[in-house]
Amino acid sequence: MATGYLEILRARHAARLLVGTLVGRLPNATAPIAIVLFVRAEGGSYSLAGALAAVYGVANAVGQPVLGRWVDLRGQPRVQLPAAVVSALAMAAFAFGGIGSLWAAYAAVVGAGLCTPPLEGGLRALWPSVLGKEEKVHTAYAMDAVAQEVMFTAGPLLVTLCTSLWSAQVALLVMNGVGVLGALSVVVSPPSRAWRSEPREAHWLGALRSPGLVALLGAFVFVGMALGSITVASVPYADAHGGDVVYGWLMAALGLGALVGGGVYGARRWTGAPGRRLQVLVALLAVCYLPLMVRPGAVAMVALTALAGVFLAPAIACAFVLVDRHAPAGTVTEAFSWLVTTFTVGASVGTGLAGPVVEAGGALWGFAVPGAAGGASLAVLLATSRVLAGPGGRVVVAASSENDPNRAVEPRFSSGDRA
Repeated sequence: MATGYLEILRARHAARLLVGTLVGRLPNATAPIAIVLFVRAEGGSYSLAGALAAVYGVANAVGQPVLGRWVDLRGQPRVQLPAAVVSALAMAAFAFGGIGSLWAAYAAVVGAGLCTPPLEGGLRALWPSVLGKEEKVHTAYAMDAVAQEVMFTAGPLLVTLCTSLWSAQVALLVMNGVGVLGALSVVVSPPSRAWRSEPREAHWLGALRSPGLVALLGAFVFVGMALGSITVASVPYADAHGGDVVYGWLMAALGLGALVGGGVYGARRWTGAPGRRLQVLVALLAVCYLPLMVRPGAVAMVALTALAGVFLAPAIACAFVLVDRHAPAGTVTEAFSWLVTTFTVGASVGTGLAGPVVEAGGALWGFAVPGAAGGASLAVLLATSRVLAGPGGRVVVAASSENDPNRAVEPRFSSGDRA
């Protein structure tokens, strides 16, 4: 599979698009951690830190599908870069204004979250026009999920490094400044400038008119909740076992575990129904969250946190295949953005819920939330298995690039059972 990844990265523009998207998403990936550390540095409570992180996440969740639909309608450069700049400016206002005025702090994080560009959905919309073959696109989905974990491994370490060397305020500013540069790199690339969505049927529900997509989104709300609750539950544990450095290693270990799991998952070609495979992956994910409640010493806890992340990237990569299968024609960016949205909503609920839970019962009960959320995700997948196993929602609309050779469109794949 490493050879397959190298083949994809050797494709023209592929490496640039992947790296640019990952760098551009650093503000979003590190925001919950950076906000929590910043609020604590400003003297705020766990509940306030969790609430601000949750509000950012909810605003991000609202903005992603809206901006994703605009990308499908108007193209990537006209939406992605302006959104990145506005989001960075809003987070800068939060970093300089602090929590002295709560309404201003909440307004700033809402603006930053609402305007976060849908780079993740945009990249997955670009893969077909860059790679062409369906098999390569599915390999790119697996590579994409693995590469994200590099960002989620390095991101927390970068935030804690900036915080240790300078301050949490500097960490917020640096992450968002770098994010604008990443977005810029993507939108000035030829594939991004040339890409156009497939013709689409006008419908106010957009991608959400697909029952299979809605079922998948319902399950991933709870996966996001599990991940978000770990972010907050790890703070009091780290405070008792070494402080911010331990916290950074716990968050990095979660990403490292997913990186390893995604690499192993991508090492073979999977056959069979992806919906059934996703059920198994989510079940294993839920089981691996439970040992966190033991709360051993720092080194062992880092190992357990890595174990908790092992099945995350495989589950996400499998979900990408199902999104591609069930997204109605002309809504691919919006559909992938809805996956980001539901994951973010879940993470926001998880952070918001874990704050009061931690203050009431400590880290023990905080770490009970991920296992319960993982079980709920599995229950949704089992209840909707028939819908997810259906033929999918891609409706091919006749028309294409025959009259315009410069128009890049999504190849019309017939998604099979192979991931």
